[in-house]
Amino acid sequence: MSSMSSVAGLSKYITTLPKTKYSILGMMIISFLIGSTYYIIDLTPGMGILQDFIYGGLFGFVVLGVSSIMSGALNQQVISALHGINLKIKHSMFLSGLSMTILGIFVLLGCIISRLIHVDIFVNSAIFACVLIYGFNTLVFWATSKVRFTVAAITGSIQPVLIIAMYISISFLFIDTSFMGPVIFQIILKAFVASVIFVIAIYAFITVIASPFKKNLGIGVLDLLSLFIAHMNEGSNSLEGVFENMSEAIDTIVTFVSFKTENGIKALFISPSVHPGPLGDLGGSNMPTLLADKFDHFTMVAHGPSTHDFNPIAVKEIDKIENSIRKGLKKVKYSDKASRFIRYNSQKANIGVQFFNDGMVILSTFAPEAVDDIEFGVGLTMMAQSRNHCNVKDSVIVDCHNSFTAESGEVLPGNAEVFQLIDVIDLINPQQEQYEIRIGCHSDNMDDLDKNDGVGESGIKTMVIEVGGQRTAYVLFDANNMEIGFRQEIIDAVSYLEIDEIEVMTTDTHTVNTISRGYNPIGIVKRAEIIEYAKASIAEAIKDLEKVEVGTGTEKIENLNTFGPKNSTELISTISSVVAVSKIVAPVLLITSLFIAFAWIFFGGL
Repeated sequence: MSSMSSVAGLSKYITTLPKTKYSILGMMIISFLIGSTYYIIDLTPGMGILQDFIYGGLFGFVVLGVSSIMSGALNQQVISALHGINLKIKHSMFLSGLSMTILGIFVLLGCIISRLIHVDIFVNSAIFACVLIYGFNTLVFWATSKVRFTVAAITGSIQPVLIIAMYISISFLFIDTSFMGPVIFQIILKAFVASVIFVIAIYAFITVIASPFKKNLGIGVLDLLSLFIAHMNEGSNSLEGVFENMSEAIDTIVTFVSFKTENGIKALFISPSVHPGPLGDLGGSNMPTLLADKFDHFTMVAHGPSTHDFNPIAVKEIDKIENSIRKGLKKVKYSDKASRFIRYNSQKANIGVQFFNDGMVILSTFAPEAVDDIEFGVGLTMMAQSRNHCNVKDSVIVDCHNSFTAESGEVLPGNAEVFQLIDVIDLINPQQEQYEIRIGCHSDNMDDLDKNDGVGESGIKTMVIEVGGQRTAYVLFDANNMEIGFRQEIIDAVSYLEIDEIEVMTTDTHTVNTISRGYNPIGIVKRAEIIEYAKASIAEAIKDLEKVEVGTGTEKIENLNTFGPKNSTELISTISSVVAVSKIVAPVLLITSLFIAFAWIFFGGL
């Protein structure tokens, strides 16, 4: 469900708006320049360029700047008082500044056209611009603040009303007002009628696109958008309540490898068939960190075979995964025997295989080719086939998730990659010699890097496994996939260390998807710094090597509330249909209404 991740790209417009003081300063400067420009190119004789610049600037500042600054403050107070969400003062001021700039552009265009055709259309241009920003403000408030349409429509009128009122007031004070009575009536009537026409079109448009969401998924599209913005702004998890209304309970599995010393468990290597999504901190997006933190020992949570269909709908669902693991740990039988790490490949499919006691781990990657998630059913097939072929009790399948491009697709039933995975499993030699095992562990939160660099909360975790004189490094980044080619770059960079084999993996955390790129694989930026962390982590893990016993486990996770295959497909199809309909409805409704409003204002005969 890549569409959900793509939505994360909107966050850059929500979280990176300028501070309030910059918006206010911008309104002061822009309004002054708009007024100055108008006075300089106005039809009426001026007092000279300098005087026009100063007086015009002051006129623009008072009429546009002061009104817009006031509306920015009032809009936020009104929305907040009426229990709306998301509209912080910086958002309100930025919106007022943007609307004022749009109005100023139309006013200047009207002034220029008036100069060219020798007909004064300044007032009509200003009225049309006020209608335009009224509709724009109404749409923004309604779509983002979780308020009723009537509240949005009333709040949206504050800025244009203040601007018109300020213009009329200044005109009465400084201009010959003998003709203003009829003009005021015309201005009010034109603005009111045109605004009604435009806002009805907006209401109709939103109603049309909201209907499929309500009918198919039982959710309001504006509620969905408002709560998404609240999550981006404030980290609110209220959106999970909407997800609960469309959730499906599923059964899935979690597989794991447990390493223990005489003092108890030293490390856990977990592969849950649960997807860490959808994005931000919603649902299971931060599952690799949250799940690992539930255990008192070193814990690596790798990416098991799963797609966005298996996104937990709430953070609390992660408790069910923990409970299944703890239940499975009670059944684990340990021994000090394991095999060396061996690689196999068939066409694009590459796997690294290591046997632990009566179980095995399969690290699957298509690198250097690029793919995305391996679907759960495909993973189950891999597990069943490998258990049967190698005569083991448990098969821990890991989707290394380490080679990505924007065109990467999921590995789904029927894809050629599925048969390549089946073929490569048949190549595994199940008769591997067993040796004693030592492991060393190290973790680093990579505090110098953050989500903007593709690095999640857990940073890097490394486990070096020594079996029969061979050292293999399992390197796991808390990241959402890896830029194509970066895996090999890391492997080459650490080749001088005291290891014989290495696999580089990512957790597929979706916490890094809240920034400007919907997908944000590690390795896009700061490659050198990331490689240095990998080197240091492997070196520290080698220092931690000690003898352990090992055991594996497989446990069912029951009644996990997720998006589910049905609703994931329904959501995608609904979004697709809404987009398709909007391409037709939006131009028809909005452009037609604007044309009618334009005709009424400019040719209404008043």
